Amino acid sequence: MTGADERIAKGQRVAAAARLGRRGKGWIGLVVALIALAVLAGCGRGQPPAGPTPTLPSTPTPPAALSAQNPDRIVELARWDTGGEVKEIAYSPDGKLLAVASFAGISLYDAQTPREVRVMETGVPMRSVAFSPDGTLLASGAADTTVRLWRVSDGVLLHTLRGHEGGVGSVAFSPDGQLLASGSDDQTVRLWRVSDGVLLRTLKGHTGYVLSVAFSPDGQLLASGAADNTVRLWRARDGTLLRTLEGHTSDVFGVAFSPDGQLLASGAGDETVRLWRVADGALLRTLQGHTYIVGSVAFSPDGQLLASGSEDNTVRLWRVSDGALLSTLEGHTKGVESVAFSPDGLRLASGSADGTVRLWGVRP
Repeated sequence: MTGADERIAKGQRVAAAARLGRRGKGWIGLVVALIALAVLAGCGRGQPPAGPTPTLPSTPTPPAALSAQNPDRIVELARWDTGGEVKEIAYSPDGKLLAVASFAGISLYDAQTPREVRVMETGVPMRSVAFSPDGTLLASGAADTTVRLWRVSDGVLLHTLRGHEGGVGSVAFSPDGQLLASGSDDQTVRLWRVSDGVLLRTLKGHTGYVLSVAFSPDGQLLASGAADNTVRLWRARDGTLLRTLEGHTSDVFGVAFSPDGQLLASGAGDETVRLWRVADGALLRTLQGHTYIVGSVAFSPDGQLLASGSEDNTVRLWRVSDGALLSTLEGHTKGVESVAFSPDGLRLASGSADGTVRLWGVRP
């Protein structure tokens, strides 16, 4: 029976119930008729099922990627409470999972529903998280000075890497998945061999907490941002300091390479985002608009957009080509600690000290 036939049949049953009431069955028949009408009306409206789990809307046409051409159509698609202050979020390389590091631990969510699919029991506050390039491993940095390597498929802890003397605020895998970089409050960057967790190298030079690390897309360079107001570029293979980028007037909380590796973005406590040319370290532009600390930056997969999350509770989207502010996304009630684009460019996730993760996308 088709949907239309079913509705006609329900309508006939409703009419029959009403006639039964008129033929002397009294109030019982009337109640039956009213219940049937309510059921029919509910089906006609197509109401979604009740329940607290947020879901992303399905649309009859393929969703559009976030771009510089549609900033006015970007809206919040979903949000959920993680149960703890969110410090960092990361998409898996295939875009199917979203990892959340918070003071409550590490959780993995289905990026589409989004439904919590796994919790890594840590016992200590987590400050950073990153997927390996093949998506099989998850690295986390903790307030207890350790770096941990987890198997994504079952959440098993594979290695606990020890050596830092302060909390670990940032972790990043090299593009080939062989190295893991970690930045710490002990003012160092450390490079670990992923296969066995051996410490290969300790990079020294910063004079403040190292708050962010990122590998270039070709794996040749490693960038670090620190509480000494600088960004440093290191040669990944031997740890040589190649360049120190100066210009920020406060702690550098976030660094990110553009997909083509030609640009480096940094966000800092001076309320600015800065774009640097990697080849020579030249400052190309300073993006102003945030009214408090910028804690995270991320390029879109096509390199056209730059997202920044701030302690002013907003996410801002900038056009990379000229630094124009395209959109300000509001909704978080506390500072935005982390932003991440999905690998297909269709979604932008933001994690906040208000304990929520929000997903943003283009309105159908």
